Amino acid sequence: MLSNARAPHLAGGALLALAAAILLSLGGLALWADSRKDADGYLSTDAHRFTAGSRALTTGDLHLDGVCTLVDSGDGDENVRFQVTSAHRKPVFVGVARTRDASAYLRRVAHTTVTDVSTSPFRAQYEAHPGTARPGTPARQRFWAASAQGTGSQTIAWDAADGSWSVVVMNADGSRGVAADVSAGAKAPFLDEIGWGALGAGLLVLGASAALVARGVRRSRPRVGAPLASPAG
Repeated sequence: MLSNARAPHLAGGALLALAAAILLSLGGLALWADSRKDADGYLSTDAHRFTAGSRALTTGDLHLDGVCTLVDSGDGDENVRFQVTSAHRKPVFVGVARTRDASAYLRRVAHTTVTDVSTSPFRAQYEAHPGTARPGTPARQRFWAASAQGTGSQTIAWDAADGSWSVVVMNADGSRGVAADVSAGAKAPFLDEIGWGALGAGLLVLGASAALVARGVRRSRPRVGAPLASPAG
């Protein structure tokens, strides 16, 4: 059993070692993610296939309250990006709008909402919304914060603001049967600072842990020349 003097130092050292491991792992992960940014400074997901037999694919509400500060690079440029490529090689439309405007546009129109996404392996879950109305040509609507349409890969980027937003993907003519490969990206300007800061803090905490453990080990050793206890009798 550990002596009373030794136990607190070793227990404290173990706890600090655990904290150091967490900080070092966080720092390494942040620096790895920072190295994955593209030339424009975006950290992006892989492109994944989304499909629906309806006239539009939409995200659920994207609540960006407070998120904008994390992705704001401070240079006034767009900080959120979506890249969409039609799987049918037909003109595709992609737009982002306030959820209330997107919902009003798609009211009574058959559309499909992506409700959840699993990444390993990739699998999307959908909710179908029935409707019989034909939507107006998406590119002619004026409520989009950012939009693009055409053949091949289409990209939208915008300076995201707080609130609820929806991304809408459609065939450019509003026809049924939407299938597209979609990638999302965001600027994360502070990843390198977070990474190096966490690594530095982890090393400091690791040093404190080593000092505590060393002190605990020293306390457990008998002093040289200390008298041995005489046997009772």
